[in-house]
Amino acid sequence: MALLCPSSLPRNWIHDVFPSFHGADVRTTFLSHVLKEFKRRGIDTFIDNDIKRSKSIGPKLIEAIRGSRVAIVLLSRNYASSTWCLNELVEIAVCRREFGQTVMPIFYEVDPSDVKKQAGEFGKVFENTCNGKTEEDTMRWREALMEVATIAGEHSSNWCSEAEMIEKIAADISNVVNDSVPSNYFESLIGIGAHMERMRSLLSLECDEVRMVGIWGPAGIGKTTIARALYEKLCSNFTHTAFIESIKGGYTTHYLDNYAYMLQLQEQLLSKTLSDKDLKIGHVGVAQERLKKKKVLIVLDGVDRLVQLNAMADKPEWFGRGSRIIITTQDLKLLKAHGIDHIYKVDYPIDEEALQIFCKHAFGQNSPKDGFEELALEVTNLSGKLPLGLSIMGSYFRGMSKHEWINALPRLKSRLHDDIKSILRFSYDALCDEDKELFLYIACFFNLKSIQTLEDHLERTFLNWSHGLHILAERSLICREYGFIKMHNLLVQLGRDIVLSQSFHDPWKRQFLVDAREICQVLTYETGSESLVGMDLDLSEINKEFNISKITFKRMCNLQFLRFYRRFDDKESLVELNMRNSKLNKLWEGVRHVQFHCMMSLFVWAASSKSQVDGFESFIRLERAS
Repeated sequence: MALLCPSSLPRNWIHDVFPSFHGADVRTTFLSHVLKEFKRRGIDTFIDNDIKRSKSIGPKLIEAIRGSRVAIVLLSRNYASSTWCLNELVEIAVCRREFGQTVMPIFYEVDPSDVKKQAGEFGKVFENTCNGKTEEDTMRWREALMEVATIAGEHSSNWCSEAEMIEKIAADISNVVNDSVPSNYFESLIGIGAHMERMRSLLSLECDEVRMVGIWGPAGIGKTTIARALYEKLCSNFTHTAFIESIKGGYTTHYLDNYAYMLQLQEQLLSKTLSDKDLKIGHVGVAQERLKKKKVLIVLDGVDRLVQLNAMADKPEWFGRGSRIIITTQDLKLLKAHGIDHIYKVDYPIDEEALQIFCKHAFGQNSPKDGFEELALEVTNLSGKLPLGLSIMGSYFRGMSKHEWINALPRLKSRLHDDIKSILRFSYDALCDEDKELFLYIACFFNLKSIQTLEDHLERTFLNWSHGLHILAERSLICREYGFIKMHNLLVQLGRDIVLSQSFHDPWKRQFLVDAREICQVLTYETGSESLVGMDLDLSEINKEFNISKITFKRMCNLQFLRFYRRFDDKESLVELNMRNSKLNKLWEGVRHVQFHCMMSLFVWAASSKSQVDGFESFIRLERAS
């Protein structure tokens, strides 16, 4: 059964439901059971027991009709015998047209066609009522009956059990009431207003064309939240709406081919858009026929395969004029392949907003509690300003003492929270095997390195490394800026957690090692293996001397990358200094007193024209400089 969405304009609702009925037919029988089920479900229903009936309805009844979210019209044999009922129906029809009030007709032991045409026994009763009435009143009643008879509703003749019919009616009304309750949730979200404004510009709601708009960004950036806020805000402007969530991952092995999958997707689309949960279709192609004259707002959330778009929104011609289709995805290529030009890239929140998001979940307010300022800022930076990470981390720390915060931080620096991991991991799992490998190489060894460095080291390992980088970028797993590769720190941690899971207790069996303690263990106790591809050791994290066994490296027959280094304060060990696009005026004081025995590369493309680099005689082994 399709019910029109009630208007989302601010209204002072008095009741959930207004029932229009002929008392002698149904008050003590069918209607009493309906009202009992409504009461059980917490649905507030207007009852007119205290109103004295007359030929016309008074101000109190008009107020009740206009103040109800839903109007039920219970059409029975003698409904049209009452001018009171007919005048109620006229007012209900006005509210439906002018205010978008939801109307549910129930045809109780009458035929809908008899109601529409005023024929049969129903028609005879109506004609008797019209005798002696003005032509204007008769016409108003006829038009209202014709209108209500064309609205999809429930027919008692279609049900074997009145109890089941009543349960279905109550469930449908409950859903409509729930959907019509305005939510203040999205209005309170930090930064949502700016997203709404940018999306409104892309949607261009004043245009009568059919428009598809993509929302693109990494997992956890807030794509679904933005789409939900838009959907709630714009729902009342469209005759039919649907929010279809979490589409990604729906293609499983039980589908023998794309056709079966597309059929299932079209059924899901039509079922939600037309509010018919029992809808079934026999072939792909039904969706465009059913929706081509309807102004729809459809959100397809979490799309990760082109077949999903082909099945649910193949062409603008599928939908009525003024329709808007919003698609959220991590895959930019998918949007481009479908010919979608209007794309909103969701950026990370600014520093101030990121801190506010974290504090709202951690403290229930937009700023840190006294004494927690530095800790809140540290966790915010640890989350990399990713809204998902900020909200999960905030909830994790909520209610903890300052001492508990301090104790929890080291673990979160080395291990990803399970709730964050489960969402980010989906993006990794969707990659092909070679792109998964490239993702791990970047997470463990090449994050924040130049693309040229990546090419120098990986062109032999990956036959098509450049294409792999393109895929990772389009799926929001890395970004490429100024010739460098940058991976979000939560994705870096995901990659390292995946490597860790290769062998939790035996680090030498993993592909990469980046933990100083574990590397020292492997190098000291001769536990190297052919599994190891790379080791990245920050010597500043080692507090004591350790011995490296020669046998260890003999066992690392597949080792490709070995990097030992100290922090920047150890200038004499510096191999490469890269300060491109800095505002450097002078390299450092005292450079003439330091011999850079290891320095081979120096890149100082400073933004300042006054930049000064002295003491090139100190760079004994310098090979490249710019």
